Amino acid sequence: MLAETHHTLSINQDTFAEVYRQYWEKVYAVCYNNIRDVEVAKEMVQDIFKSLWERRHELELENVGHYLIRSAKYKTFEFIRNKATRQRIDEFNYQGCVNASNCTEEQVLFNDLKDNVDLLVDTLPCQCKRVYKMSREEGLSNKEIALKLAISERAVEYHITRAMTTLKQKLAIFNKK
Repeated sequence: MLAETHHTLSINQDTFAEVYRQYWEKVYAVCYNNIRDVEVAKEMVQDIFKSLWERRHELELENVGHYLIRSAKYKTFEFIRNKATRQRIDEFNYQGCVNASNCTEEQVLFNDLKDNVDLLVDTLPCQCKRVYKMSREEGLSNKEIALKLAISERAVEYHITRAMTTLKQKLAIFNKK
C-alpha cells in the first residue's frame, strides 16, 4: 500500500503502477457516479492516469490520491458541461435548420405565387393591367395614376377592383390544383 505523505512524490514506473492499482477503482467510482456511463468513465480514468504519467516530471504532488480524485471530479464536470453545451448547440442548429428550411420553403412558395400573379396580371385587359401595376408595383396613389393616364380616379378604382377580383378568382383556382 502506498503511504500518503505530505512531501513531494516522485513518480517512476513502479510508483505509477502502485498508484494505479491503489486508486483506479476510486477514480473510476467518482467518474461513474457522476456520469453513469461505464465506457466513458473508463475512458476518463485512462485519460487521468495517462496525464499523470505524461506530466510526472513536472508535477509536484503532496497527496496523489487527492490529486487523482480532484482530477476525476474536474474531468466529469468538464464532460457534463461539454455535453450540455453540445446539446444546446445541437438544439440551436436544429432550430436554425428548421427555421432555414421553413424560410427556404416559404421563399419558394412566395416566388411561385409571385410568378403566378405576374402571369395572371399579364392576362388582364391593357388599361386594367397598367393601372394595377402602377398601383401595386410602383406604389402610386389613385390620384397620381389618374393624372398620369388622364382618366378619372373613379376609373382607376374600377380597374383596380376589376384586377383584384380577377386575380382572386384565378388564384383560388390555382390553389385548388
